[in-house]
Amino acid sequence: MPEETRTEAKTGHEVIHGYLRSLDNSPGVYRMLDAQSRVLYVGKARALKKRVSNYAKPSGHSPRIARMIRETASMMFLTTRTETEALLLEQNLIKQLKPKYNVLLRDDKSFPNILVSREHPYPQIKKHRGAKREKGDYFGPFASAGAVNRTLNQLQKVFLLRNCSDATFDSRTRPCLLYQIKRCSGPCVGHIGAEDYAASVADAVRFLKGDTTDLQAQLAAQMAEASEAMEFERAAALRDRIRALTNVQSSQGINPRGVREADIIALHMEGGQACVQVFFIRANQNWGNRDFYPRVGPDIEEPEVLEAFLGQFYDQKEPPRQIILSHPVENMDLMADALSQKLGRKVELLVPQRGEKAELIDSALRNARESLARRLAEGQAQSTLLEGLAEAFDLEAPPRRIEIYDNSHIQGASAVGAMVVAGPEGFVKSQYRKFNIRGTDLTPGDDFGMMKEVLTRRFERLLKEDPDREGEAWPDLLLIDGGAGQVSAVKGILDDLGIEDVPFIGVAKGIDRDQGKEEFHRPGQPVMALKRNDPVLYFVQRLRDEAHRFAIGAHRAKRAKAVSATPLDDIPGVGATRKRALLAHFGSAKAVSRANLADLKAVDGVNEALAQKIYDYFQERG
Repeated sequence: MPEETRTEAKTGHEVIHGYLRSLDNSPGVYRMLDAQSRVLYVGKARALKKRVSNYAKPSGHSPRIARMIRETASMMFLTTRTETEALLLEQNLIKQLKPKYNVLLRDDKSFPNILVSREHPYPQIKKHRGAKREKGDYFGPFASAGAVNRTLNQLQKVFLLRNCSDATFDSRTRPCLLYQIKRCSGPCVGHIGAEDYAASVADAVRFLKGDTTDLQAQLAAQMAEASEAMEFERAAALRDRIRALTNVQSSQGINPRGVREADIIALHMEGGQACVQVFFIRANQNWGNRDFYPRVGPDIEEPEVLEAFLGQFYDQKEPPRQIILSHPVENMDLMADALSQKLGRKVELLVPQRGEKAELIDSALRNARESLARRLAEGQAQSTLLEGLAEAFDLEAPPRRIEIYDNSHIQGASAVGAMVVAGPEGFVKSQYRKFNIRGTDLTPGDDFGMMKEVLTRRFERLLKEDPDREGEAWPDLLLIDGGAGQVSAVKGILDDLGIEDVPFIGVAKGIDRDQGKEEFHRPGQPVMALKRNDPVLYFVQRLRDEAHRFAIGAHRAKRAKAVSATPLDDIPGVGATRKRALLAHFGSAKAVSRANLADLKAVDGVNEALAQKIYDYFQERG
């Protein structure tokens, strides 16, 4: 059970020492809190009393740990049955609480997979991200959407599998363009039978599982048989498949023979920053790589950074059978045991010194070193631009967080507000936000009204979550797409909220709406412009254009969703699968609304209760 003791007006090692009387040497997790009860650090311990006694010592600590101890006003403890449980709980709390003194993995998005769907007689092959709820075979993870798309393109060339949705497949009366360019075998219109298509699917699955050598040998044998039987067209198609398979393997660059399934993880640290490079090896194939930049301090060592990275990286991801590391972590056996528990089978952690695995690590290390060098160079250039921005617009200091706002709509329809964020490290895409415009009293196309709603929602939330501005979410500068009218409106919004110290600038197109002649509007100051060749002008244009791009993308996604929406979306119990079944059976939502109860019951997947619910819904609507 957690236990907590408050010590007012006291901080430091003496406060920590006071907890030793109530602790034993059980394994567990501890939290160090400051005077405002904010979590400073989360750590695990094989023996809590022994671990905490180290912090109670007045000297012998690194500068980072010494600062943390000085700020500690209280502690919380949670005992666990094993040290492995403590490790898993520690990483869960770190991701949840984001403590100031822990190593933090800042970019932790999900990774895409390839899905061979099994919910249709002619399986679809497609990109998938998120929970694996759909029936089928999943292959991944891939490092990026680009890596998935490249593989899907090659698979289409080789195996001619469809990538259209089930609804599109069922509604086609003639083959699409993909059939014409030999990227699909045309199962929608009967150009290939179910048995032959299933064989192509089986071959694609074998390829994704890494059985490429046997598959190529089998295709070569089939090509020889077709030639002997004088089926030259079929032999040419098989030849093209073999060539495409060879191209896939050669384009992947790294294809280790001795590593079937592993993540290659290499860490490089320099200049107080760290880069972790991850290569995804599955089925003896390279499925891409991704670099990460965890938040670290100047006096943190490689083993601690890598251990924190592994714990947070695999918190919501399935680890592979092997994890090959550039450096040992602090608790190799403990981390391997924790990941094995998550996966349900053994996970092996290796730090190779020679052989193919060492060569893979060398390649990942080189990528990590080069990526961090580019990031440091870009950071220096970004710092110069931020300093120039502060000088050009008379800001008190270079802004560390810039928020740029824009709206997108078509005559008021599918209106979306967008916020993008930039700082010393460039665009911070994990902080981007879109705002679905909710106001029902807005005149269609009322940009002022939309901006008011977006900014009001944004800053009311900030005032609620961080009224003392102690976090990093408060902006140092706002950029608004618009001129004097927009600036006046924004000033009124912020004044109403009692916010008077957040500077903002309106960026207007200027004369002839020509890029390069932008005018900048600030409250109570004359309109100004920057020279055409000023790097700060290009910087502001890039910020504005990114907000515009993000806003348009959000608007298009909302509009596409609205176009595909039907009354069926509003009926409880009718999900995507049943919606597809109803539309396929009746042809349209309107036809569903006219169907009688018996016809609704005849649809696959619609039981008597759901049929009654659908029937009653449309009857009530008239």
